[in-house]
Amino acid sequence: MLADDFIAIARDLAARSGNDSQGQSGLRRAVSTAYYALFHCLANCCANMLVGGPGSDRSEPAWHQTYRALQHGTARVRCDNRRMIQRFPVEIQGFARQFVVMQGKREEADYAPSLTLEQAEVITDIENTEQCIAQFDAAPDRDRRAFAVYVLLNLRNN
Repeated sequence: MLADDFIAIARDLAARSGNDSQGQSGLRRAVSTAYYALFHCLANCCANMLVGGPGSDRSEPAWHQTYRALQHGTARVRCDNRRMIQRFPVEIQGFARQFVVMQGKREEADYAPSLTLEQAEVITDIENTEQCIAQFDAAPDRDRRAFAVYVLLNLRNN
């Protein structure tokens, strides 16, 4: 799974980077990569839940279209909507909170030139992200499918 690969890369970057000025680039990439683990976990969930997982009789073009349909900004807004998120089980609530937190940290890491990161904090963020992904993956399919619909499709008032 792509998310697992991103976590492994983030761990490696953080472990090899120190708190000195040279290590900051590695720590920044580690934060960004940890966020992308969450993003690709969610994109994979959306495609698998709505089109079909590996081994299913799915349309590959439809699967790829669904995977690519996830938008960073929309996903963040939806994950930050506490009124809606509280309707989901705790595993999904935790994932949504971590998604918002890590997207903010990723934006800072990528775009704030004066930001200084601490190796220990980055490693903690990666560990928290990995834990949230594992808990999210353990949530019932029914709830992950509902979450996929929520983050991908336009909301309409009845």
